[in-house]
Amino acid sequence: MSHTPVTSTRKGSFLGEVRDAVTPRATLLVLGVLALQLLFIASYVGALHDPKPKDVPFGVVAPENAAGQTVARLERLPGSPLDPRAVADAASARQQIMDREIDGALIVDPESRTDTLLVASGGGTVLATTLDGILGRVDKAEGRAVRVVDVAPASRHDFDGLSSFYLVVGWCVGGYLCASILAISTGARPANLRRAAIRLIVMALVAIAGGLGGAVIVGPILGALPGSVVDLWGLGALITFAVGAATLALQGLFGIVGIGLAILLVVIAGNPSAGGAFPLPMLPPFWRAIGPALPPGAGTWAARSVAYFKGNDQTLSLLVLWAWAVAGTVITLVAAALRRRRREPELPTQAG
Repeated sequence: MSHTPVTSTRKGSFLGEVRDAVTPRATLLVLGVLALQLLFIASYVGALHDPKPKDVPFGVVAPENAAGQTVARLERLPGSPLDPRAVADAASARQQIMDREIDGALIVDPESRTDTLLVASGGGTVLATTLDGILGRVDKAEGRAVRVVDVAPASRHDFDGLSSFYLVVGWCVGGYLCASILAISTGARPANLRRAAIRLIVMALVAIAGGLGGAVIVGPILGALPGSVVDLWGLGALITFAVGAATLALQGLFGIVGIGLAILLVVIAGNPSAGGAFPLPMLPPFWRAIGPALPPGAGTWAARSVAYFKGNDQTLSLLVLWAWAVAGTVITLVAAALRRRRREPELPTQAG
């Protein structure tokens, strides 16, 4: 007796196929990626689409009777691009620029028709050029001319003073990518305290290597940045570890979603507010406010200080980076310890 094989031709419904192809968890992750995409666009375009100087710290050197008038005139400029203040003399103005207290200074010579504008393109070529334009128009309206002197010039191999920013971005990318790989290679959450500690140690070793590599590339190899290779090495190691530890902490608290949160903080919020493409005084208020508190902004400020300002005025930026590094380390370890403690009561039940 022959039997004809029965071939099942029944197929699942389309909705069933959709459920199989896109799980609820995947749906949430896709929605998260969409949100990050839109935030990326809003943050970068919002910060960089219309840069305007606002309250740029600016010095005025002039005889006593003329200093007050010049300061008042600059304060009344439309849009308040400058925050002028009188400075005792040209030497003091230069020193304040090198100390990063002001971004430029006008030296008024009453015995000449030409004034001197001091700028520092190492702190951002765009800002130096903008100051030249503003003061050029002011003096031209009064029948005077401006001679520009760059007291902290950017390297001729550092186009628009962007090398410091891109160096820091590279260190940040290395930090969160390395941390992400360490965490997701065997699960999104640290399994125990020992594993979390090992990941932090590996992150520190990677930070030391990446910091040295970045400093050597932009210094001796490319000649893009002057300044101490050792100082840049230490800064790069701190930036990389700070971002990596923060990423591990976020992953320890939120699982794979922590990677998205790290991208949100470092890339979406941090990069456009770092003062790289446009220095902080040219950014809108929100980005100007958050930039110094995030690793890209703190790192960019410190890198430029090392490269062009003899290491001046980087203490606050270093404290910010150390805060991220310490907080990331502590939270990573605490999250792992708490997770282990939550699992321990389950072990006797599972064993039974």
